[in-house]
Amino acid sequence: MKQMQDPIKVNEMRSWNENKANSSWQIFKIMAEFVQGFETLAKLGPCISIFGSARTKPGHKYYELTVEIARQLALEGFGIITGGGPGIMEAANKGASMASGRSVGLNISLPFEQTVNPYVDRDTKIDFDYFFVRKVMFTKYAQGFIMMPGGWGTMDEFFEVATLIQTRKFLQAPMICVGKSYWTGLFDWMRESMLEAEHNISPGDLDLIKIYDDPKEIVTYIIDFYSHNKLQPNF
Repeated sequence: MKQMQDPIKVNEMRSWNENKANSSWQIFKIMAEFVQGFETLAKLGPCISIFGSARTKPGHKYYELTVEIARQLALEGFGIITGGGPGIMEAANKGASMASGRSVGLNISLPFEQTVNPYVDRDTKIDFDYFFVRKVMFTKYAQGFIMMPGGWGTMDEFFEVATLIQTRKFLQAPMICVGKSYWTGLFDWMRESMLEAEHNISPGDLDLIKIYDDPKEIVTYIIDFYSHNKLQPNF
């Protein structure tokens, strides 16, 4: 049997491919993305962030539903924030544009899927290299979060926003999942496994998130929420 190498020798063999100077300069690029995002979004007023799959095509029921939700929210005076790409993002920006509302696109550089859709306002299109900076922009200025059906990226945003609301790291904001047939299985698993079996969340945590199918229900819920809560940045 081959003996393991001496751990000290193994440690001596390993090293980073980049030097410290590269990491130091990276800090300034990260800062620049924060500054651009803050300066652009702070001027817009209250917005709603809408998340969902980049792969949903025009004509699909969730694409058209997203258009209508965003349109109605824009008519109520809310700007619409998306990732700026195709699919559900495009649908949300399209709905905002149809209502002459503010249509924001927080674009991310990816090797696939991501191209800026034509419904994003040119003066609110922001390009990011770093997902974590982009996530801050999605959450800081949004007065509500709408989760349309999506893949891993949508689930990433779903659990991050839910965690921020549950831990009160920012002011409580409406969080809505759209599509009962899509989301019910996940909520059943969270209730049965996370809550009842393992006690990893608290009994009231799932009540922080609503599930709706109808655009009017969604808009009414958000309007009612802000009839007794202030409109202000989350942190």
